[in-house]
Amino acid sequence: MDLIDLLQWPAMAASLAAAWLVASASEQRRAYGFWVFLLSNVLWVVWGVHTSGWALVALQLGLAAMNIRGLRKNDTDAPG
Repeated sequence: MDLIDLLQWPAMAASLAAAWLVASASEQRRAYGFWVFLLSNVLWVVWGVHTSGWALVALQLGLAAMNIRGLRKNDTDAPG
């Protein structure tokens, strides 16, 4: 097992923590959750490239786009 194979565990933990935070009633915690989700997207992409998991990489890129959208929509001070 390569050390990079262990990356899946912090990626999984970050995904779970982010889901917990995004479900919060607090705007600040939700925003933090979207940032943690983006971190998990990066970790999953690195691991997916290493393992040639191209569907996982494509999924994470799509989810990252949704997390960026979530960050923008969560910001109540932002126009539109």
